[in-house]
Amino acid sequence: MQPSSGASAPAAQSTSNDIVFACSHCATSFVVDAAAAGLALECQSCGKPTRVPTQSAAVIEANAANAARVSDLQHQLKENASQRTEITGYINQLSIQLHRWQLRLKELNERKAKLDAELGTITGAK
Repeated sequence: MQPSSGASAPAAQSTSNDIVFACSHCATSFVVDAAAAGLALECQSCGKPTRVPTQSAAVIEANAANAARVSDLQHQLKENASQRTEITGYINQLSIQLHRWQLRLKELNERKAKLDAELGTITGAK
């Protein structure tokens, strides 16, 4: 059982004697010889047994198209999750930096108030 490459069209890679289907557990796309129809094979991705369909060629082609689309969508979801994690990291870093700047500004405002008070005391004493 050979996994198909998710983004390309698996039906174009298979011959008329091949069955293109997806694992019922993890949706990994596979291409097997039509002689394997009805057999339970171990998925190379998740290790669970999955049954090779025994359907008509039209249904098998439709399943292959769906399996390819599912595989493509899963790839896009993983990429999206990776990008979301990266952006969240940037936001967290900038939030920490903003908090530091806010603390520094508070310290500077307190220092200004103290210096203004001292200046007022000195200029008021003259």
